[in-house]
Amino acid sequence: MFSGSYVAIVTPFKNGKFDESAYRALIEWHIVEGTNGIVPVGTTGESATLEYEEHYRVIQVAVETAAKRVPVIAGTGANSTSETIMMTKVAKELGADGALLVCPYYNKPTQEGLYQHFKAVAESVDLPLVLYNVPGRTAINIEPQTVLRLSEVPNIVAIKEASGDMKQASELIRLCGDKMDVLSGDDFTTFSLMAMGGKGVISVCANILPRLTSLLCKYMLANQVLQAREVHFKLEPLNKVLFIETNPIPVKTALSLMGKIDEEFRLPLCMMSKNNKDTLRSVLASYGIV
Repeated sequence: MFSGSYVAIVTPFKNGKFDESAYRALIEWHIVEGTNGIVPVGTTGESATLEYEEHYRVIQVAVETAAKRVPVIAGTGANSTSETIMMTKVAKELGADGALLVCPYYNKPTQEGLYQHFKAVAESVDLPLVLYNVPGRTAINIEPQTVLRLSEVPNIVAIKEASGDMKQASELIRLCGDKMDVLSGDDFTTFSLMAMGGKGVISVCANILPRLTSLLCKYMLANQVLQAREVHFKLEPLNKVLFIETNPIPVKTALSLMGKIDEEFRLPLCMMSKNNKDTLRSVLASYGIV
C-alpha cells in the first residue's frame, strides 16, 4: 500500500506557535519535488511537545494541503493504548490515509503486550496502520516474530523499521515482506533495506533533498541498483550530518538555513552548538542549497 519516499516532515514554529503558512509551503514543495507521501507529527515533527489540539491541527493542515495528491500518514502513537486509539480515531476523522504507531515507549511492554496493543488499535479504528519500531527512542524492540503475528491483522499494512539492525531487517522482510510493506526508518539503511525487498523510506533526509530521496526509491523499486547506489552515496554526507545532534534539531536548522522555516524549537530541544551548525552549513553548501 505504501511505497517510495515518505517525508517525516518537521513541524515549523513561529513565535511559539505552529507556523501553518510555512508548513503548507513545505508540503507544496514536497509534492513538486516528487515526495510520495507526507508523515506529519512523528518524531521529526516534534509530536512529543505538541498539545492535542495542535497535534490534530498539524494533521488537518497536512490533509487539506496534500488534497489527496499524495497520501498522509499521521503519527498517532503513544505509550497508552487508549490514548493511541483516541488520536488514531481523530486522524481518521480528519481524513488521514493512514496512521503511524510508534512502539509504546517508557513502560517497556512485553512482546505479548506489544501484540495486544497494536491489535487493539487496529480493531478499534478502520484505518491502514503502519507500525513504527525505533528502539533507540522507545527502549523496546518489536521483534520480527511479533510483527509476523501482527501482519495477520488486516489493517496493519506496513512497518517503519528504524532499529538500524540489518540482520533484524532481513529477518523481518523474509517473514513479512509478502504480507506488509517494510519501510526504512533510517536514511542510511534505505538502499540496503530496499535491496532486500523493502518498499521505501519514511525519511528525515527528504526534508532537505526530497527529489534525490525520491529518486533513490524510484531506482530501487525499478531494480536499477547501480543508479540507486550512486544516489545513495551522494546522500551519505547529508544523512550523517543530520544526526550530529538529536533529530530534529539539525534538519530544522538546515531548513532555516535554506530559508524555508524559522529556526525555532520547543524545549527541551534547543538550538545547535555553533561548531555543529558550521559543519551542517558546510555540508549543505556542498549540495548548493545554501
